[in-house]
Amino acid sequence: MQPHRSSPRINAIATAVPSCDVQPAYREWAKRQLTDVRKARLFARMCERSGIRHRWSVLPEADARLEPGSFYAGDVPPGTADRMRIYAREAPLLAMEAIRALPDLGQITHMVVASCTGFIAPGIDQIIARRLGLSDRVERVLIGFMGCYAGAVALRTAGHLARSVPDARVLVVTVELSSLHLQPADQIEPLLAMLQFGDGAAAAIVSNQGSGLAIGEGLSVALEESDELITWTIGDTGFAMHLSGAVPGRLAEALTNPELVRRIAGAGEIADIDAWAVHAGGRSILDSVERALALPASSLDASRDVLRACGNMSSATLLFALATIMENRPDNGVALAFGPGLAMEGFRFGWIDDAG
Repeated sequence: MQPHRSSPRINAIATAVPSCDVQPAYREWAKRQLTDVRKARLFARMCERSGIRHRWSVLPEADARLEPGSFYAGDVPPGTADRMRIYAREAPLLAMEAIRALPDLGQITHMVVASCTGFIAPGIDQIIARRLGLSDRVERVLIGFMGCYAGAVALRTAGHLARSVPDARVLVVTVELSSLHLQPADQIEPLLAMLQFGDGAAAAIVSNQGSGLAIGEGLSVALEESDELITWTIGDTGFAMHLSGAVPGRLAEALTNPELVRRIAGAGEIADIDAWAVHAGGRSILDSVERALALPASSLDASRDVLRACGNMSSATLLFALATIMENRPDNGVALAFGPGLAMEGFRFGWIDDAG
């Protein structure tokens, strides 16, 4: 896209993760669930190929490491109410850590919060607003349970708010505590799905002034006959994720459709796009996008770095990649995220250098 001086733009992004790395403990725990030795060996090989080195959890270290007597160590999995109590305590804390890392909050006029790993009322948006001491004139939007593409939707929503209010300064917050939803399983597919997810938060400022990544035309696509490939179900023992192994292939198929490729490329060609912020849903997802769109090998480095360092943090993940991309001030780029539906949400972006 060619950013216009009046385009809403992302002025800054800050991120935060908890201090406890759960990846090593989870890998050992998951292998113990597989009583078949061959399956356990296959799982170990797939872990090595996952592209994930670290995932972080808000749980205390003993609980996150699945030690005896810990949160997940009982004969019966923790109930949803117990998991939501932790969410209510920890999600605002992690969100505030990301918000406080922003270089300049300024005078916030609107707030957009995305989170799909917990529910509380009063909502997390109210809790954050009170802790920041925001005026009760600040308008709030809460985006819940959309899954991994909610980060793209939150930024687009902030862009729409900025377009409608010239002096808007929108605080965008994404916070996800995926580690609260570990489920017992004795099959490779669900164990690999849970291997992907970690906790994280990101915060951004969107306005009509200053330098930043201009938010351009949006992209919203629900793929036909794919609604059962990714599901996120609330049960008595937390939220259960189903992530089919067919997802990468279905995405690759969709991304070779000439009409969709034209929508992604806009007025130009795929080869003309300088930067790609692709949701780090897993190594196979990123590989599929790269192959389907015939992207250069380094195009998804920002997303792969996020996957390696943090895993998939649902809605927050895309903002982690954008935070890195912003440092390079790309002339144009595309943000894409995938989630339940199977759906794809995104937008075009481009650097705008304007003291406003």
